[in-house]
Amino acid sequence: MLNRLFKKTPSNSYITIDIPKKQEKAQPEVPKGLWRKCNKCGAPIYAADVISNHYICPKCSGYFRIHASRRIEMLADEGSFEEWDRGLSVYNPLSLSGYPKKLAELQEKTGLDEAVITGKISMGGQETVIGVMDGRFIMGSMGHNVGEKITRAVERATEERLPVILFCCSGGARMQEGIVSLMQMEKTSAALKRHSDAGLLYISVLTEPTTGGVTASFAMLGDIILAEPGALVAFAGPRVIEQTIGQKLPEGFQRAEFLLDHGFVDAILKREESREVLIRLLILHKKKEKGFRRSLPKENGGMEIPKTPKSQGDGKSFTAWERVKLSRKQGRLTGLDYIEGIFDNFTELHGDRYFKDDKAIVGGIASFHGCPVTVIAQQKGRNTKENIERNFSMPSPDGYRKALRLMKQAEKFGRPVFCFVDTPGAFCGMEAEERGQGEAIARNLFELSSLSVPILSVVIGEGGSGGALALAVADEVWMLENAVYSVLSPEGFASILWKDSKRADEAAAVMKMTAEDLKRLGIIERIIGEPEPASGQNREELCRTLEQGFEEFLDRYGAMDRDALAEHRYARFRKM
Repeated sequence: MLNRLFKKTPSNSYITIDIPKKQEKAQPEVPKGLWRKCNKCGAPIYAADVISNHYICPKCSGYFRIHASRRIEMLADEGSFEEWDRGLSVYNPLSLSGYPKKLAELQEKTGLDEAVITGKISMGGQETVIGVMDGRFIMGSMGHNVGEKITRAVERATEERLPVILFCCSGGARMQEGIVSLMQMEKTSAALKRHSDAGLLYISVLTEPTTGGVTASFAMLGDIILAEPGALVAFAGPRVIEQTIGQKLPEGFQRAEFLLDHGFVDAILKREESREVLIRLLILHKKKEKGFRRSLPKENGGMEIPKTPKSQGDGKSFTAWERVKLSRKQGRLTGLDYIEGIFDNFTELHGDRYFKDDKAIVGGIASFHGCPVTVIAQQKGRNTKENIERNFSMPSPDGYRKALRLMKQAEKFGRPVFCFVDTPGAFCGMEAEERGQGEAIARNLFELSSLSVPILSVVIGEGGSGGALALAVADEVWMLENAVYSVLSPEGFASILWKDSKRADEAAAVMKMTAEDLKRLGIIERIIGEPEPASGQNREELCRTLEQGFEEFLDRYGAMDRDALAEHRYARFRKM
């Protein structure tokens, strides 16, 4: 290869001189499709690495959108997918001239018939109805056929008594179908209501993006709502908000993590863990022929409820004030310590679905001797940093509403409820009052009084006032030997009655707040002994004692029907 140089001569004319060019190294040709650019970080990435990494960027961990068929392939047991309702006739309610042609072109290009694939799969041997939306088809927008396919799938799931899992990916209602597209919001929601009323599980998984009418209908109606990391989830998307009100949105606004903090999703679902997590949730919601409900002897046509044996501790003798200090002692076992020590497969669920996820209360689903249960705990931190994060186990209204949501969910699926009470009291900040602290506690008392599943509450540390009672409307209440349960703190009692908070030790003795006092008053049914004050050293022993007691509790109450449980719970409080 030659370069050409132009040189001026004395006669003002030009001659050309060819100069040999330095040989350049040949550039390798990259096969088409081998490399691609990450739409999150812009880095070049090897396509095979992305595929083997669950369509996640190996450089920035950003999520690529997945074709619906590939999503199903990643989740389903091999050969188990059975597609439903493919090939519905084109629906064109506005008689748009180019709309059918556009649909035909997309069908040929994507291999899809619409923006959602529905059908039935098994995962780990657990059958479920599934729907997966695909953003390649008019941005996953919901028109008549999308709504129809989802509705038919949910109706068939109801008939066959199967759970439903829907993966949402949508720009919202389909503009090309006008008001008819809007009606799909109501149609799908109505079908899901019937499915829910039948006591069946619906899991919604929110992926990038989930917006508009899909967000405002079936996407946010799951018994359990999961979201992929970083997914945009919104009714009005960022561009719409900015154009409408001229306001620049903060970083992370409307992303999955934002929704988790604000109480609207239960958990972030990592894609590489999605099959494992969904299988676990299906198993925890599986209807069992034999569960905790075992028949007990009946006399005179009624249910005989054996008296609960007292498990009185044989530990050291402490004054009331000393027990108050032990109940607050740093290093005392927390709710999560007992949950992890007694139950299997605990899956934490977050949020009240209204405003926030309150970390002062943790709750979720677990397995107890093979039976699904709901567990809820007021959670103190194990160190100063955790205590600040947990607000020193003083719940806000959002925490009580989260607890109630989980208990009502337990009622739907017939799961017993175990609560661990440990709070100095409900949070008394201004924002708690603004969001209705009193109403939230009152609503728990109201609803739990007639909940149709067995409830057991255990006071493991401090049981402070109405903030504790909101988790202690139960068939039985137990206390650890060095726990306390009272109308307010001894310091508060002394301040109100004697105008001197320094007399807290005297107040503790007067208030009858120890387990022994409350057992004599008939407020609690059982005392769990602490040969030594509860700590990491005797956690295993205490958990074993509680585990045995929980099994006895389920034997007593598991076979009672809804009316009998409600009547027993009412009578328990009526005699106080």
